[in-house]
Amino acid sequence: MQTRRYGALAGLAAAAAALGIAEAVAILTGATTAPLVAVGGVVIDSVPAKVKEFAVQVFYTYDKLALIIGTLVLLALFAAGAGILATRRMVWGYAGIGVFAAAGIAAAATRHNAPWYSFVPTLVGGLVAAGVLWYLLQRPGDGEATFEERRWFIRVAGGTVAAAAVIGFGSRWWSTRRGVQADRAAINVPVTTDSASALPPEVDAGLPDLAPFVTPNKDFYLIDTALVVPQVSPNDWTLRIHGRVDKPVTISYADLLKRPMIERYITLACVSNEVGGALIGNAKWQGVRLADILDEVRPQAGADQVVSRSVDGFTAGTPTAVLRDGRDAMLAIAMNGEPLPIEHGFPVRMVVPGLYGYVSATKWIAELELTSFADFDAYWIKRGWSAMGPIKTESRIDTPRDGGNPRAGRIMIAGAQHRGVSKVEIQIDDGAWQTATLSPVPSIDTWRQWTLEWQATPGKHHIVVRATDNGGATQTDAMAPPDPDGATGWHSINIEVK
Repeated sequence: MQTRRYGALAGLAAAAAALGIAEAVAILTGATTAPLVAVGGVVIDSVPAKVKEFAVQVFYTYDKLALIIGTLVLLALFAAGAGILATRRMVWGYAGIGVFAAAGIAAAATRHNAPWYSFVPTLVGGLVAAGVLWYLLQRPGDGEATFEERRWFIRVAGGTVAAAAVIGFGSRWWSTRRGVQADRAAINVPVTTDSASALPPEVDAGLPDLAPFVTPNKDFYLIDTALVVPQVSPNDWTLRIHGRVDKPVTISYADLLKRPMIERYITLACVSNEVGGALIGNAKWQGVRLADILDEVRPQAGADQVVSRSVDGFTAGTPTAVLRDGRDAMLAIAMNGEPLPIEHGFPVRMVVPGLYGYVSATKWIAELELTSFADFDAYWIKRGWSAMGPIKTESRIDTPRDGGNPRAGRIMIAGAQHRGVSKVEIQIDDGAWQTATLSPVPSIDTWRQWTLEWQATPGKHHIVVRATDNGGATQTDAMAPPDPDGATGWHSINIEVK
């Protein structure tokens, strides 16, 4: 049975067994110690920023799923090759498994806060892979395999892959079930001492396809560097605040809930958002003012940067002055009236109005370090992005949709934007700019809906939007990509009216 085809299948079965068993072991050692997750994390941290930006633009919020699939494809090719080599000399197959195991162990051991036993899932998986490879290729044979041999091989190899898939996916599901859902469900969101302003009745225009003023939690965009969602129990959570401060402190979750809390509607935007994109959302956040906490620790002279660090090692650098300039920057514990969703940073995350998330919105936060921009570059700054990250004025047309075919007659053109917008203008077919009607908003920290009634005529039309902020600055028409500090340009759509 020593043919290249059987060798490739044996290699695939061995790799599948390794991954499935490793996922099962990772239930005990932690999700980030699983080889696929560990290697994927290294890839995320290592690839150039241009590649990451391309992945976000192409795969949107499914970029991590695409990474996992791509990693599995490469692993399958490698495993098939190792299996083919094993048909010549078994030691070469073992060598291939050894390379796989070494990569997985190195990746797991170098992750942030990796436990000393992080090597165990990959080691166990590698030993299982070696056993499967030996078992499938143990029957010697130089000629055509007999029907019985082929049937035996297909049954064993196929059964191994199927069992590995069940074990792997089942283990991942069980790891999620063993997470912190129960802890989250047991939390009673405390009453705020400073509630959000009541929303004006006309805050939502209520038009089809127009993004609602408040984005539901399930629809809020998700962009981060975590390949698996960290599971942090509030019973174990602490926030260490240190560095260039006079009074370093460590705060527990219980301590945080006892502090005075504010509640605000705040729009968050991802710097990767293209002109007219959907990587933006507005929610009601509840938490503790960061300015109050910084006043307690007393930043020292020259500490112009607050580095927020996640439990998985991600860092964001926020200007200290921004966190103390009166805006409602907070350590958020609730989103739209309920404890933070786990994927949005439970139990605690940062929320800072006016800054793109890559320099401010750290999820699963565990540490604040006062330092300076001259001394430390955070995660995305090392990869070429701008250090400050103020959100740029932008506008978007939600309805009608680009490429749509509305009927002739009265049409409402509508969209949303943020950052204290004072005026929105629409241009149809290179005509004069028309001023849209703005919906009221509770503060300058949220996006703002707008509408324009248009008597549409049959035919093709080109519609453009631009916004002006409260300072009188109109967004530029110069088109620029998100890299390095946010996209610019006017959003436009093309429609054909019937």
